[in-house]
Amino acid sequence: MARYLITGIAGFIGSTLAHVLVEQGHEVRGIDNLSTGNLENLADIRHAISFQQIDLQDVEGVKAACEGVEYILHQGALASVPRSVKDPLTSHESNINGTLNLLIAARDAKVRRIVYAASSSAYGDQPTQPKQEDMLPMPLSPYAVQKLTCEYYIQSFYRAYGLEGVCLRYFNIFGPRQAADSPYSGVIAQFTYKMMAGITPTIFGDGLTSRDFTFVDNAVSANLLACQAPNEVATGRVFNIGTGSSHTLNEVYETIAKHIGFTDKPIYGPPREGDIKHSLADITRASAELRYKPKADFYEGLQKTVAWYLESHRSSELLASGTK
Repeated sequence: MARYLITGIAGFIGSTLAHVLVEQGHEVRGIDNLSTGNLENLADIRHAISFQQIDLQDVEGVKAACEGVEYILHQGALASVPRSVKDPLTSHESNINGTLNLLIAARDAKVRRIVYAASSSAYGDQPTQPKQEDMLPMPLSPYAVQKLTCEYYIQSFYRAYGLEGVCLRYFNIFGPRQAADSPYSGVIAQFTYKMMAGITPTIFGDGLTSRDFTFVDNAVSANLLACQAPNEVATGRVFNIGTGSSHTLNEVYETIAKHIGFTDKPIYGPPREGDIKHSLADITRASAELRYKPKADFYEGLQKTVAWYLESHRSSELLASGTK
């Protein structure tokens, strides 16, 4: 069994990765500054993992965390376009400086491979659909620039130092454990959370904005495949991780409302600064080189996600007020 380090382990993707790796019998180490993560996501496996509350900008802490590790699954980030537009410096320090600290520590610890949670925001608002990895990046937001910059850093550390790195461009990952009570939360989490509370969610724009919404189990599968893929096909490369199909915000709203029994029509507001209109993944490269295949489509993943929220909040005042 291998030894893994997961950054951002208390987040919903990091914690889902941790659960799968523990179940498979691997040794799991995790770090998180808990600025957006939640230790409740790890409660049932806390005894089986090694966790430290460490910020990626803590050079010595990150260095110690990397010692003896074979694989790093780098999920830790301030993952929000609106947050980066409002406060680009803080996002820069976390996403770029933190990643550079991690890469240096991984190099020095002779880590075998780092798999990086990159972002489809790197493509910007180009009209061509679906997005292919060889398209020229056109990032629109500070967050997109930061995630793209880290891709280049990871590729350069392979060329300069031999540190194997794989970049997975996530397309709107969603699923259980995703934080829902922040203005920076993902749209599926926010819509579900508000509908359960009897609050009508706001759709920014006309609702025709579309995304390749990708269930978290697909991202977990991609990470594990990227760890084991042959060096010659994976290292230094970028792979889209999505489903190959897209859905509008109106569809998302209607589907969640149907699962919850929420009958109010959405409120429409102005488009958010930095948001792109359409995003759809071409997953040909990931399918061919990583043998990636989505484990769940949008509707299956959404059903599982809403069911998890309903179960988690079944006895709370929030759920009671949302189901009267």
